[in-house]
Amino acid sequence: MAIPPSLLNTVLFYKPYGVLSQFTPEPGSRWDCLASFITHPGIYAAGRLDADSEGLMLLTSNGRLQQRLTDPGWGHWRRYWVQVEGEPCDAQLSNLEQGLIIQGKRTLPAHASLLEEPDLPERQPPIRVRQHIPTSWLQIELREGRNRQVRRMTAAVGLPTLRLVRVGIDLMDGGPPLDLSDLAPGQWRAVNSGEHTRLNQLLQACRINNERLHSPGRGGRAGGGKSGRRGGGG
Repeated sequence: MAIPPSLLNTVLFYKPYGVLSQFTPEPGSRWDCLASFITHPGIYAAGRLDADSEGLMLLTSNGRLQQRLTDPGWGHWRRYWVQVEGEPCDAQLSNLEQGLIIQGKRTLPAHASLLEEPDLPERQPPIRVRQHIPTSWLQIELREGRNRQVRRMTAAVGLPTLRLVRVGIDLMDGGPPLDLSDLAPGQWRAVNSGEHTRLNQLLQACRINNERLHSPGRGGRAGGGKSGRRGGGG
């Protein structure tokens, strides 16, 4: 069955390790780029993942949707599964949740918990582990996307990140987060009709809110302000 063009305007992609979050390669870089996997024209990433991170990306031709999902003022939660070196204690998890000073600025409160080893495809190339150093998995949820934030946070509490996979993006509408369902590393799919409807509703709610806040007697947007690179965190 042909996919309606309106759905192809927004796609979900499972970014593999070693791929830049852009369609053009960096001169002299050893990293691949999105053009090796996605040939659909005119779409761009709404939020980045570092080349050495993996997982869910949303790409769209809708500039308003890009802005809505990456503006830290809206605070969309992003979920990461993180393999770290070491065995986390309660104090380390608490520090991750309460916020840490990273590059001179405190991170926003987050969610952090221990995670059973998830059923993920093996990374290529595989993670290098030290024979006598245990590793653990964490689930970390952030609502900001500063440069390499998750890695900097785990390092700050003594838990260096070995592998980082973004597994969910919460649309903050009461529905389930967008996730990696039915995708393998390197695969992409158009959003389905239900996801398309939810994203349109997100934009509609944004438009109504902006009209209210910019009506006479009101100014600015509560919770606004920018915080580092938009929509990353990996």
